[in-house]
Amino acid sequence: MQIKKPQDTFVIMSELVLPNDTNTLGNLMGGKLMHWMDIAAAIASQKHCNCPVVTASVDNVSFANPIKLGNLLTIEAKLTRSFNTSMEVYLRVWGEDLSAQYKYLSNEAYMTFVALDPNGRPRKVPDLIPDTEAEKEMYNGALRRRQLRLILGGKMSTDDAGELRALFVKS
Repeated sequence: MQIKKPQDTFVIMSELVLPNDTNTLGNLMGGKLMHWMDIAAAIASQKHCNCPVVTASVDNVSFANPIKLGNLLTIEAKLTRSFNTSMEVYLRVWGEDLSAQYKYLSNEAYMTFVALDPNGRPRKVPDLIPDTEAEKEMYNGALRRRQLRLILGGKMSTDDAGELRALFVKS
């Protein structure tokens, strides 16, 4: 299996926010944004594993600024780490008022995807090797975020979450 780098999974997706995408305040609806984020993150995951993927979890979606009707939405997605069959994707969403030439961060999120074999069962994914210091930080943090997701989902005990426990318990 070929080892890949985060840059190999980088995706940029843009959409124009139209009236059907907005709420009564003229802001992009959160559900529509989540839909587009899911697509961008799935593409980044598929670029890594070269097979179908399914969304396993969405966490830490924080909305900082609304995206207005008529603004351009740009989603950047790339893998932070791959595990056995799953991959964590980091997303940043930008809004841009093209006429005012103003670009702003709207939100950030982490999503997890699982690779599927032809029978719809989880399959092994390639390793991801970070290059830059920022990628290495995201890579290291991904293990703690994964342990937290597994604990909250009831799939791991706190005793088994060594990386996460090390942040809170002195040895």
